[in-house]
Amino acid sequence: MITNTIQAGIKAAIKPLLVSLSQQQGYHFYFGTEMLPVTPEKLSTKIKNKNKTITLMNEGEVNLLKTAGLTEYKFDILLPNVSYPFAEYLFEFQPAGYYLEFLEKLKTEKEPFQFIVSRVHPGRGSLFKTNTTVTLEEYEIKESAEDGFDCIVSVELKQYRPFETRVVRLTSNKKKAGTTGKKRVAKKAASGTSYTVKSGDCLWKISKSCYGDGGNGSKIYAANKSAIEKAAKKHGKSSSQNGRYIYPGTVLKIP
Repeated sequence: MITNTIQAGIKAAIKPLLVSLSQQQGYHFYFGTEMLPVTPEKLSTKIKNKNKTITLMNEGEVNLLKTAGLTEYKFDILLPNVSYPFAEYLFEFQPAGYYLEFLEKLKTEKEPFQFIVSRVHPGRGSLFKTNTTVTLEEYEIKESAEDGFDCIVSVELKQYRPFETRVVRLTSNKKKAGTTGKKRVAKKAASGTSYTVKSGDCLWKISKSCYGDGGNGSKIYAANKSAIEKAAKKHGKSSSQNGRYIYPGTVLKIP
C-alpha cells in the first residue's frame, strides 16, 4: 500500500513535468508550479509610469524619462467546490479551500514566486508568454448566492525586483556620523558548483538557495550570460532581459 507521504513525494517529483506539458496547449495561469483550475476571464496588466514632466525657462515642458515602475497584475479567480468539466487540475480535483490555503501560505511566507501565463493557440501554436517574478499583494475572497458554493478571489500581484542591502556602521567619532561598510555577506556557495534550472525558478530563488541571500541574482546572470541568452533565444525571446527569463534544463555555474 502506498502511504500518503510516498504519494505526496511522487506528486512533488512529477509536478514540474506536468506543468511543462500543460503549458504546451490552451490558456493557463500558474503561481509557481500551482496551476489555477479555471483560467480567469480577464487579466489586467498595468505598466507603471515614473516619467517626470518639468517646465524649463524659455523651453516649455520637457519629459524626464525614468525606469518604469513595478508592473501590476489584477484578475479574478474562480475556485470551484464542485468538479466541473471545464476545470483542469494537474492531478485530481481540489476544493476551493486547497487554493485558499495556498494563497495564505504565499502571503505569510513573504517570498516572491513566478507568475506564468501560457497562451497556446490550437492552430497557431504558442502566442506570447508571461513569466515574471511577483509578490502577492492584496486579495479579496468573495462568496455570493449567484456563485453557489464556489468562491471568487480578486487578486493583485506586483512585479518583484531583487535588491541588495548595505550595512551602515555607526562610530563614536563626532566628525563622522556614520560610514558605509561592506555589503552584508551571505553564506558562500562552493565555487565551481552547478545548478540545473527547474520549472518555476528565477535567479532570485536560485541565489537564495545557493547563497542564502536572493541578492546575488545579477552575479549568477553575469557568470552565465551566454547560456541564459542562448536558452531565451531558443524559446523565442530576443533576450532574457538580464536573466528575467530563464528556462528549465539550463545548467548554470554558481560563481
